[in-house]
Amino acid sequence: MEFLIPIFIFSASATITPGPNNIMLMTSGLNFGIYKSLPHYLGICLGFPVMVILIGLGFGFIFDRFPFMHTFIRIIGIGYLLFLSWKIANSAPNALETNEAKPFSFFQAVLFQWVNPKAWIMATSAIAAFTIGGTDIFLQVLMIALSFMIVAFPSTGIWLCFGVFLKKVLKNPFHQKIFNIVMAGLLVLSITPSAYDLIIDFLA
Repeated sequence: MEFLIPIFIFSASATITPGPNNIMLMTSGLNFGIYKSLPHYLGICLGFPVMVILIGLGFGFIFDRFPFMHTFIRIIGIGYLLFLSWKIANSAPNALETNEAKPFSFFQAVLFQWVNPKAWIMATSAIAAFTIGGTDIFLQVLMIALSFMIVAFPSTGIWLCFGVFLKKVLKNPFHQKIFNIVMAGLLVLSITPSAYDLIIDFLA
């Protein structure tokens, strides 16, 4: 496949850059550690490639026919991310260490991909850029999904480990609180472009 190397370059650069998945995973690493964050980590690494396959093999056609469905998902996604931002910012470090606070489960992380604006941009951009009409579309989409899965493990793993490293550095509960507030702010910032586009669409 002639686009194999460009696909890996694209998927690696898109996966390792800051976004809702990486910011939340780093926050989970700091607040819960690696072991408890593993389901969240695996849900991202496996859930996004599944999303790529489903979009590439039919969901894109459905959303082209019914644009309001995509708009609805974007609104739900932005609202959910704002809720998560608020929850992270208002979570005290001591509360996060109790049994009341829990990291994402595997299936929560898988489902989260569908309300993650960056995930939509990455999936649709990759499919649009690296598929060619008139050839085996299934094989092409499968290769794109596989490349994302391969690079996801080390790319998102770096963010998880960095969060765990920060836990050792930020031993002061006040510093951890500041970290959570900063991460919540970055999470809001990461969805600003998608929210702006949504507002422009409504005003158009």
